[in-house]
Amino acid sequence: MKLSNKFTFTRIIFAPIFFLLYFIPIWTGCGTKFSLLIAIPCLVFAEFTDYLDGHYARKHNEVSDFGKLFDPFADVVLHLTAFVCLMHSVKSGISYMPVLFFVLIMLREFSQNFLRMVAAKQGTAIAARKGGKLKTVVYIIAEFYGILLELMLRMDIVPQFWGGLKIGVYVLFGICVILSYASFIDYLIHFGKILKDI
Repeated sequence: MKLSNKFTFTRIIFAPIFFLLYFIPIWTGCGTKFSLLIAIPCLVFAEFTDYLDGHYARKHNEVSDFGKLFDPFADVVLHLTAFVCLMHSVKSGISYMPVLFFVLIMLREFSQNFLRMVAAKQGTAIAARKGGKLKTVVYIIAEFYGILLELMLRMDIVPQFWGGLKIGVYVLFGICVILSYASFIDYLIHFGKILKDI
C-alpha cells in the first residue's frame, strides 16, 4: 500500500477506536472524565491524516483513481462515526447531533459514494471539489465543537450560557446539512450525465 493510502487507512482504523473511547463511560460509568482526553487527540490525528494523504500523494506522485475513491470513503467512515457519538451523551437526554440532521447527512454521503462508484465503473474518478472540501471543513468544526461541549459536561464545567452553546452546535450541524446537499447538487451538475449512460 502506498504511503498516502496508509494515511487514508488510518482514518478507518481510528474511527472505531474513537467510538469505543467515547462510549465506554456511557456503557460502564468508568473513565467519564478522562476517556475524551484520550479520544480527542486520536480524532485530531485521524483528521490530520486527511492533509497528510493528499500531501504525500502529490509529493510522491501517488495520485490515483483508487485514492480518489478511498479518501472520501475514509472521510465518511470517520465523520459518520463521530456524528453517531454526538447523538449520545454521558448525561441522559442530551444530544448534540439531531437525529434528523444525521439521517439527512448519511443519505447524502451514501448517495455521493454511489455516484462515485457508478462514475468509477464508467471510467471516471470523481475527485473532491471545492464545495465538498468546504463541507468537510465544516463537518470537522461541528464535530469538534460538539465534542468540546461533551468534554465540558464530563468535566462538570457547565457555564450559565450552556443553552446558547447547545444552540450553536445545532446551528453548525444545520449548516453541515445545507453545505452537504449544496455540494452534492454541484457534483450532480458536473457528473450527473454519467447516470444517463447506465
